[in-house]
Amino acid sequence: MKGLTIALPAFCLLAGMAMAQGGAHFIENWDADGDGTVTLDEAREKRMDVFYMFDADENDHLDVAEYDLFDETRAADIAANDMPKSFKGPANALKREFNDADRDGLVSKAEFHEGTEAWFVKLDHDGDGAVTLRDFQRMKEGG
Repeated sequence: MKGLTIALPAFCLLAGMAMAQGGAHFIENWDADGDGTVTLDEAREKRMDVFYMFDADENDHLDVAEYDLFDETRAADIAANDMPKSFKGPANALKREFNDADRDGLVSKAEFHEGTEAWFVKLDHDGDGAVTLRDFQRMKEGG
């Protein structure tokens, strides 16, 4: 099954959300141009990569089983990477309930894409339009 085959590479991508080493792993995985910041455009692109990794049947929807695999992978990543309690808000913006805007039990590609900006705002802790290591430090400090 495609979804299971891609779970391990997806793990590496989702590890980008990790708080370990002040968010350095997140920046490394989500900063496409290597400038030390993650922009909204970079976040949109990477989130769509995540969507495609878990859309095993390639029908542009994450069904219950596909989203369950995404949730399990994300939960394991969070547990393995010492996320601070203050990261729960940004992590919640990847939950099915957040992304299933029409509440039909499926998360469409459009819904997942449209949720990116709200998720990004939660990550951009200082509100400067870019996610940097400082944002992760502030999350860790709870400020």
